[in-house]
Amino acid sequence: DAIAELVKTQLAEILEKSPSDIDVAASFATLGADSLALIELVEAIEEQLTPIVGEFHIDDEDLEGLTTVQEAVDYVAAKLAA
Repeated sequence: DAIAELVKTQLAEILEKSPSDIDVAASFATLGADSLALIELVEAIEEQLTPIVGEFHIDDEDLEGLTTVQEAVDYVAAKLAA
């Protein structure tokens, strides 16, 4: 899934890990991603998707509810489908 790869790749870069070390079932806390890392992740996803799909924005309030990599992938997929 392209969205999962995007999220994993961006998160791996921020956390200085290999994308293969990022399990989509893992929580951000387990991976060592703090709130600053999540903000960086959101900015990276927005930056990657905006040229492809037009203006893409993730609201801060929505970010607070995402606790796992899979939730982030599902959120981005749903937002793209909307």
